[in-house]
Amino acid sequence: MAVVEQLLRSEADGSVSFGNHTLAAKAKLEDFPHQGDLYKVKTFQSMTKLEKNGMFLYESVPGTSVNNLKETGEGMEFQVEGADDVQITLGLKDDTEYEVFVGGESAGKMKTGLGGKLSLSVELAELGAAKVTVSEV
Repeated sequence: MAVVEQLLRSEADGSVSFGNHTLAAKAKLEDFPHQGDLYKVKTFQSMTKLEKNGMFLYESVPGTSVNNLKETGEGMEFQVEGADDVQITLGLKDDTEYEVFVGGESAGKMKTGLGGKLSLSVELAELGAAKVTVSEV
C-alpha cells in the first residue's frame, strides 16, 4: 500500500483513497467530485481529515494514508496506513451502536452520540497498515 500522491482519488470500485502521512507541510484539496458528492481533504504528518459535502467523515491523529474508504448503509470500511499508532474519529449515524473490526479482529462494540462520532485506536507502529471495518449492530 502506498500514500495517495494526488491527496484524493476515486477508485474503480466506487471507494475513495486519500491522505499522505509522509508530508511535512499541510496540503489540502477542495471540491473533489465523486459520485455526486464533493470531498475536501487536509493531510500531513500530524493529521488527516476528510469531509463530504461539508460534513465531517474522517480524522486521524497523527496523519494517515487511507485506501478504498467505502461507506455502506451499515457503516464503512477502509485500509489505513501510518508510521505510528493512530487515533481515528469517524462521522457516522447519530446514537447508533457499531461493531469495530481492525485487521479482521473485533475491537468491540461502540456507540455514537448525538454528533454521530465514533473514536477508535489502531496500532500501526508495528503493522504499518490495517483494514478497518465498522458495521452497525
